[in-house]
Parts: sequence; C-alpha cells; structure tokens
Amino acid sequence: MIRHATLKDSIGIFELIRAHRDDLIGRPLGDIIQNIDRFVVCEMDGKLVGCASFQLWPEIGFPERATAEIQSVAVAEEYRRRHIGTELIKAVMAKIKVFEPPHAIVLTFAPEFFSTLGFKVIPKTQIMHKLYMGCINCTKHANPFTCPEIAMSVNLRRDAD
Repeated sequence: MIRHATLKDSIGIFELIRAHRDDLIGRPLGDIIQNIDRFVVCEMDGKLVGCASFQLWPEIGFPERATAEIQSVAVAEEYRRRHIGTELIKAVMAKIKVFEPPHAIVLTFAPEFFSTLGFKVIPKTQIMHKLYMGCINCTKHANPFTCPEIAMSVNLRRDAD
C-alpha cells in the first residue's frame, strides 16, 4: 500500500535510507521529520518497505520555474522487483504536479529505471541551482561533476524548455 508518510514513519524512513547508504545521501532524522509531508511510503505485511520524497529548488526571480527533485527513493532489498519503486515515483509525481513546476529532476545510479518513467539524461550543468543548494554539502564527493550519479529530467508542463 502506497500512502502519505506520517510522523510515526520517520524512523522507518531513516532506516530505509540508511540501508541504501551506497546509493543515497543520508538524511538526519530531524530533516525527515521536518519534511515528512514530502514523503510517500509503501507498507506491506505491516512493515515499511519503501519511501520516496521530493524537494523544490527555486529559480531566483522566477518562482514559477522552480524545479522539483525526487529524492530518497528506497525499497527494501527483499521487496524489490515488485514495482514498488514505480508506484512510489508515481505517488511523488502526483504530489509534485500540484505545484506545477516545469520539470522534475533526479540524480540517480539507476538511470534505466527512471527512463522507463519518462526521464531523460541531462547534463549536470542544466541543474546548477540544485548542485549549488544540495550537492554543495555532500559528504561523499568533493565535486558534483565528479559524482557518478546521473542527472535526469522529465518535463511536467508543455511550456517547459
């Protein structure tokens, strides 16, 4: 069952993200709690088995051009290959579309997965605002351009460039 996250899910989300430390940037529990309204989760057999969230990145001077980033997509190992990740992304995208951003982006080690959902590979130079605001504090890589994650984007509006 995919649903909106609640505060009681915070520790489970923290543990899911932590279990994927090679693929995801860790998030402090306090950050998860502060942004719980941006998370969706999957619960199966009474257990939290997946999560995903989003972040809005402003475009200075042009609020209607803010970009939405999909973040913290994690599915417990034993529950993979059941389309849970796809359903989580669809649920996050539904939350994102309410704000009418032109694009949704993701930095990922799974470009094949995101391409099945309509995302296309883009140069990281197209998301400098995200790199400056988010990647600048990364503890995994000294430079976002040497980070092996792949930048991808999907248009959400017809007028998006």
